[in-house]
Order: sequence, then C-alpha cells, then structure tokens
Amino acid sequence: MVGSLGGATRVEAPRLLRAGKVRDVYDLGEYLLMVASDRISAFDVILPTQVPGKGAILTQLSNHWFARLAGIVPNHLTGIAPSTVAEVAGLNDLDARAVVVRRAERIDIECVVRGYLAGSAWGAYRRDPVLFGHELPKGLSQASQLPEPIFTPAIKADTGHDITVTVAELADRIGSELSERLEHVSVELYDAARATAERSGIIIADTKFEFGWVDGELTLIDEALTPDSSRFWDAARYAPETDPPSFDKQFVRDWLEGTGWDKRPPGPELPSKVIDGTLSRYREAFLRLTGTTIDEWLAGRAG
Repeated sequence: MVGSLGGATRVEAPRLLRAGKVRDVYDLGEYLLMVASDRISAFDVILPTQVPGKGAILTQLSNHWFARLAGIVPNHLTGIAPSTVAEVAGLNDLDARAVVVRRAERIDIECVVRGYLAGSAWGAYRRDPVLFGHELPKGLSQASQLPEPIFTPAIKADTGHDITVTVAELADRIGSELSERLEHVSVELYDAARATAERSGIIIADTKFEFGWVDGELTLIDEALTPDSSRFWDAARYAPETDPPSFDKQFVRDWLEGTGWDKRPPGPELPSKVIDGTLSRYREAFLRLTGTTIDEWLAGRAG
C-alpha cells in the first residue's frame, strides 16, 4: 500500500535490496531505508546469536557522529523519520534502529584510519615496520600511539575478508585525485572524533568510514564511529604493551579465540555472559560519547 506523506512516499512493505552482516537496506523509491539489526559478526562471519538492543545503539550513535561531523563532509541522512514513510514486518522500533537515507553511488573502499598499533596492524608491524606502505619507527609496542594517524584502505569484498592495499595501490585503482581526497577526509574525520572522544574518556584506536557520491558530492554513508566499526579503549586504563580494555566487539572476538573455532561459518552460539558483556560495553560507549544513556536518548526522541 503506497500513499503520499510530506513529499515522501509511504511504503508499508518495502522491498529488501540487500542484507548485510548487520544492516538491511530497503527500497523506498526516491530514498533507501537502512535498518541496523541486532546481528553481530566477527571475523567476517555472522554469528547465530543476536545482541538485543545493539541495532538501536549503532543507529543512534552514528546519528550523533553524523551531526557532529557534518561540517567536514556531508552525510546521507535525510532527517525523515522512518516510521512516517515505511513499515517493516516484525519491527516495532523502526525509528530507533533505522534511518532514511539518500541513494548514493557507493565507493567500494573501506577507509580505515589508525591512530594506534592494534589488531591486524600490530601483527603486520611485527613482521615488517613498513605497515601497508607507511614506514613506521622501529621498536613500537602493542597499543603504541602512532606518530600520526595513518590511512590503510581496504578493497571491499562481497564475501570473505576485505583486502588491505597501500595508498599507492589504491591510487592505481581509483586515481590519485580520489585516493588523496578519501585519505584527507578520513583522517580529518578521525582527528575530529578522536579529540571529542578523548574528552569523554575514550580513545579511538582505529576506525573505518565509507563514502559514496550523492548528486556528484562526496558523502559519508553507512555508519560512523560505532563499536562495530571502531576500536574504543578506556582512556583511564590505557597502557602501551598491553591489550587495553575496550568498549567494542573485541570482547566477542576474544571469547571466540578461546573456543577453538576455525573462523569459518557457522559460528558458535554466544553464551549469555558474552551477550550481556557485549551489550554493556556498547551501552557504556554510547553513554560516554553522547553524555546520555541510550534509553534516555530514545525517550527524548519520542518526546
């Protein structure tokens, strides 16, 4: 059933265009509906257990960052309340976990920025201090802050792992002008977010951004600076030469590493202690970064 509402078209049964690891994208005609599920993935595998409430946290934290960073680069949000233009079967919290966005021609690059030596970057550095084309000082330790943030882009893959490339390799693929622009904007976004987060007691060790073209303009899309797309450390407990306590899904990865799972589908079911621990970390990140709990945030939106 379709009808007009405020210049937008109401779609009570929108067509699913794409089901991602976490987000589902629906066709609204002029716009798209992006819904963050409660699914969680690790090592590029969607796990069979959901984390209730996770989708709302991801959506609302992204919205927070989109608003704060809009002066650096435009984003794909329309400002249209999802419930006013769409209904999705089985979802009664659409406004909490979904956004109506402009259609974008996606640039199939994950724009990763690293400010600290962690995760796969730490493993790569131990093999070679020339990290994805960036020559780093010798003698750095795990969790060391880098002299300056580095851009380590990856080519998006529809299945399996994305492929990290050097900036020079990226320029060969998409042209030096666009490559340089993606690097500049990504690092500027990271620097602005890192400064804000540090005042909230969180270190953003690394993060990733995605971009697309909307009416010929480079636009920030998908999500921004969430516990799914970033490595958030507790600044009060940070120390180099350690694996600092985090507010992201590293907690899930660490548990999975201890199970003996071979990192191929299907993944193991998550026990309740891991689900609860993950959700508490996501909620804490939201509270610190926004200054309010997710429940208070959603109540304010509803009011």
